[in-house]
Amino acid sequence: MNQAEWWSMYLEISQLKELGLRVSQIARHLDISRNTVYKYSGLSPEELDQLIRDAGNRRKKLDQVGGEVLAWLKKYPDLSAAQVLDWLEDKYPELNVCEGTVRNYVVRLRKEHDIPKVIHIRQYEAIEDPPMGQQIQVDFGETKLQDAQGNLVRLRFIAFVLAHSRYKYVEWLDRPFTTADVVRAHENAFAFFGGVAKQIVYDQDHLILVSENNGDLILTHEFATYLKKQKFQIHMCRKQDPESKGRIENVVGFVKKNFAKHRTFQNLDKLNEECLAWLERTGNGKEHNTTKKIPAEVFVLEKQHLRPALEKIDISCTNSITRQIRKDNTVWYKANRYSLPLGTYNGKEQDVVLEVNDDNVLVIYAQETGQELARHLLCTEKGKLIQNTNHRRDRSKGIDKYLDTVAELFDDHVQARIYLEQIRSNKPRYIRDQLQFIQQHIQDMDKQFAMQALAFCLKHKLFTATDFVDAVKHFEDRYNTRKSAYAATPPELQPLEVIDRGKLKTKPQVRDIQVYQQLMNGGHQCQEQPLS
Repeated sequence: MNQAEWWSMYLEISQLKELGLRVSQIARHLDISRNTVYKYSGLSPEELDQLIRDAGNRRKKLDQVGGEVLAWLKKYPDLSAAQVLDWLEDKYPELNVCEGTVRNYVVRLRKEHDIPKVIHIRQYEAIEDPPMGQQIQVDFGETKLQDAQGNLVRLRFIAFVLAHSRYKYVEWLDRPFTTADVVRAHENAFAFFGGVAKQIVYDQDHLILVSENNGDLILTHEFATYLKKQKFQIHMCRKQDPESKGRIENVVGFVKKNFAKHRTFQNLDKLNEECLAWLERTGNGKEHNTTKKIPAEVFVLEKQHLRPALEKIDISCTNSITRQIRKDNTVWYKANRYSLPLGTYNGKEQDVVLEVNDDNVLVIYAQETGQELARHLLCTEKGKLIQNTNHRRDRSKGIDKYLDTVAELFDDHVQARIYLEQIRSNKPRYIRDQLQFIQQHIQDMDKQFAMQALAFCLKHKLFTATDFVDAVKHFEDRYNTRKSAYAATPPELQPLEVIDRGKLKTKPQVRDIQVYQQLMNGGHQCQEQPLS
């Protein structure tokens, strides 16, 4: 709070207290806590003034890094408080602050140093409505409605709008759309409009488009067949550019917020009937917010410019949909993952065709060649991975070969293989790492140390790569220690000249101890004593 807010709060509390209101009543009236009321009511004006000054001088928790935060904001004016928090946590993990503290601090720094946040705004240009009968825009929508039991039901719809008059058509499904559904919805929309526009605008939906192919559009097989018979132009919006079909985007939002919101779902036929009634009453019957005209009235004129719809075209579409192959060689279908053979994913965006046959089996085909890739029994649960055993990588073969490779580094291959199998049994998930660790430490080492370590580990049941390598290092260090000690022992000294060995047996003269005692006492000179 700034100084004015402090004083305003103080005066309001004082006035209400003079009126005789209790603390709880003041707190409810001002929407503050009772502790705040107690705090302010017990202060004199002088004490409040001192409290305000102290608060202004109080150091903020982020002041210690304030200079760095300020430098970031000056260099990157569009930096958000959330990014500042992330950078602080990365550089100063010991700094314990919450997002709200950082947000308030960033706001204060921007205000004090006049650093407005840079916001990049995309510029749009108003476009005139296309001529009558020129264009229809199409898009899909999805929402959830409650049924009579209060359960949420996921529902999808496809919407069509004539770009000039804003005249709309909507059709609902309680399952994902297939290409056959899309074709049927087109036929129903053309019958509803009483004709076909020259051009139809689509988003890049997988039910219609396989690839942009640098402008040479590759359509799904079923939709390409339908287009060839119905003969209308198509326009595909670029990726991440929904503004190019803004009219249908508004229609999708209008259907969700005005028609579907809080509506109870009874059954699909009833929902479509209610939607048609809503279109007549509101969607096409009320004044459009942009054109300020009623779509139904403008449509009467635009209908005359539509090309007459041909007789209903029956396209023999299978109940198929397309899905993109994921990096883990699976495809999504009804909230489950279904496996494909390893190597199906080739690093590029690639679609496959999914079909469900009468036996409730999901069949997956290659889109370009039509080759069958996989079959799976449909799973009624959600979030499951349905995987054929022949789609898995047989990791055991590679590990077996690796075990043999490492075992050959030992003199006794059989004992080494037994030991490595024990490690595999104890640590199956990390067996490759264990083998690599052993291989790295013994491949350039004297094999005697590896064999000593092998015998030691088998005897004491030490079945990990770390224990084995430690044992190898122990035996190697012990050998090196003994070798160093032997090298440090001096050799036997040899005389420079050959001498008579007999002379080495000569003994010196030995006198009786009394002779030395007499000499010490000042006695006579000792006489030569015979050698003893």
